[in-house]
Amino acid sequence: MVETEYRRFVASEVDSLVRFLARDTWPFHVSATVSGDEVRAWAAAGVFDSDETRTFWITVRADAVGLIRLMDLGDGTPLFDLRIASEHRGRGMGPRALAWLTRYVFTEFPDAERMEGTTRQDNAAMRRTFEKGGYVKEAHYRDAWPGAGGRRYDAVGYAILRRDWATGTVTPTNWHDEPF
Repeated sequence: MVETEYRRFVASEVDSLVRFLARDTWPFHVSATVSGDEVRAWAAAGVFDSDETRTFWITVRADAVGLIRLMDLGDGTPLFDLRIASEHRGRGMGPRALAWLTRYVFTEFPDAERMEGTTRQDNAAMRRTFEKGGYVKEAHYRDAWPGAGGRRYDAVGYAILRRDWATGTVTPTNWHDEPF
């Protein structure tokens, strides 16, 4: 297996970020394509690096193969965005990146009791990645994810608890808790 590394994005790398995000397609994101101008505007607004957000390059042999954006760092339940370049998808990068990110969050942020992610219902690869990583499906939002041409997709929310990560267990969601 090729050594995968994770390195924090720095503001001086905006041109690399623009090339990475604008050259590829992101079929399971709200916008499948983004322009360089959009990426530059997001970077200027602190979308990739701020008190509440950290971004990391996923690299193999110093080449960027993916990007992780970690958000909501101050509220005890961080969220993330994971993007793997199309030529590297299907090679196990997602599960390795999620395992690294989960360890990073629970090691670096002692107040984080859980970590969450959301994906489209039809993103089978990400849903498998969540399951492999010990994340549990906690939510199913009907017609909640906007897509191209006004199409709406269901969104599915997953999370992992610090205690489950620490013990290697999985606490299932109680789907039958209605009091009636």
